[in-house]
Amino acid sequence: VQLQASGGGLVQAGGSLRLSCAASGRTFSSRTMGWFRQAPGKEREFVAAINWSGVNTYYASSVKGRFTISRDNAKNTVYLRMNSLTPEDTAVYYCATIVIGTTPDGFWGQGTLVTVSS
Repeated sequence: VQLQASGGGLVQAGGSLRLSCAASGRTFSSRTMGWFRQAPGKEREFVAAINWSGVNTYYASSVKGRFTISRDNAKNTVYLRMNSLTPEDTAVYYCATIVIGTTPDGFWGQGTLVTVSS
């Protein structure tokens, strides 16, 4: 599965953005997908995950209640709706296939930069 994230940009604190991740490959609909982010000078971290059907989701505590992950298997796309953004959410956001838990498979596509101004 090849992945490309989009939808990032500059937003003021308290604002919202929706990220999209387009996937290629016929196995997308059977895979658990996740969003990760990497802030300047920090390690990449888990943000959210969604199982193959979209029924089960899981979030990092730092974004729970503010972010919503969803997917459209017909479009081979996974989304991340981000509300109540803070400057601490500034990072490059990536999507990835998850192999187990919150562990990505290690194949990173192009990320999308989200910058939240105070």
